[in-house]
Amino acid sequence: MKNSLSKRWLFLGVGVFTMLFSGVLYAWSILKIPFKESFNFSDSTLAFNFTLTMCFFCLGAFFGSLICKKAGPKITLIISGVLVAIGFVSTGFLNKSTPHSLLYITYAVLAGTGIGIAYNVVVSTVCAWFPDKKGLCSGSLMMGFGVSTLLLGNIISILFENEAFGFSKTYITLGAVIGVVIIIAGIILKRPDADTVFPAPKLKKSASKENFETRDFTTKEMLKSFTFWRAFVCMAFITAVGNTVISFARDLMLSVDAVPTLATTLVGVLSVFNGIGRIVTGAFYDALGRKTTMISANVLTIVAAGVTLLGVVIHSLPLCIVGLCLTGLSYGSCPTVTSAFSASFYGQKHFSTNYSITNFNLIVASFIATFSNSLLISTGSYIAPFILLLILAVGAMGLNLSIKRP
Repeated sequence: MKNSLSKRWLFLGVGVFTMLFSGVLYAWSILKIPFKESFNFSDSTLAFNFTLTMCFFCLGAFFGSLICKKAGPKITLIISGVLVAIGFVSTGFLNKSTPHSLLYITYAVLAGTGIGIAYNVVVSTVCAWFPDKKGLCSGSLMMGFGVSTLLLGNIISILFENEAFGFSKTYITLGAVIGVVIIIAGIILKRPDADTVFPAPKLKKSASKENFETRDFTTKEMLKSFTFWRAFVCMAFITAVGNTVISFARDLMLSVDAVPTLATTLVGVLSVFNGIGRIVTGAFYDALGRKTTMISANVLTIVAAGVTLLGVVIHSLPLCIVGLCLTGLSYGSCPTVTSAFSASFYGQKHFSTNYSITNFNLIVASFIATFSNSLLISTGSYIAPFILLLILAVGAMGLNLSIKRP
């Protein structure tokens, strides 16, 4: 029986719900608390774990695209759900005497890879139903992924402090719930049939300047495109700002005299603006086109880094809160632009693999985040990291302005 076009909105809803649970990986500012406060893991160890998580997240997305081509979304998402469950549950059994390398294996390698697989398969499968609404679809999915920290982060924080629940049961429960959600998504989600007819995209006049008919580039052809590499580095620099702030958001707020409960809440606020940025960017992309959207996101990133730097210099909690919100918006724009850019410039036929390769900009951004954390540790101040981030955001603008159609 042929897939009905009317089902695409159901699939979008399932996709958003799945991304909501998968996005808990980004709540590292909260999830790392027991390791820092109870297990005495160093800041550099925890920062490196987040970087490693992003690396395996990207590798998971890449291998997920390859597995999905052979086995389809159902089998691939079942594999993903199992990996995520094993990763979080086994993390729940770590203790004070645990070697740091085990955290890297359970959280970064297993959970990171599993969520990377789910991320790519859900996005590529659901977006295949919306060639006429690339920005809206991408933005909605990314919003689910982005607001996860707010919706689940505070619950996790409360469970950590609950004596009857605590660190171990929290991680075990997370693993079980997220694993089940991903597996159920695998059972429901399907790709459209080859003969499915979609509505024609409606572009506004403001988006017409880059309204060109794309062909389906293979991954090899995409990698030979200078346009791809300019966009890749540009996105890596922009993403690095958000990635870095996420890795130490709670500690940053504490450094400007936020009380612990407010600092935890502000990590959730960052998540909200991250989600808002994702869906707003999707709407902008559909209405205004690639160029205007990417330049606007880049300007926002420059302002976010600048405002936060000023807040740190003058030790202003209100300015740092504004900077955190702006950083959330700018960071939220990155995955939506990456997804819509990959589909618009390089076509749908090889989208899953092309998108996973483009997402490798997260690895570059994560290593920049690790270096920024090293600057923080060596200088004892957030000033040096934010000066670096501001320089990268300005450098990204130069690349951004040079991006042309392939």
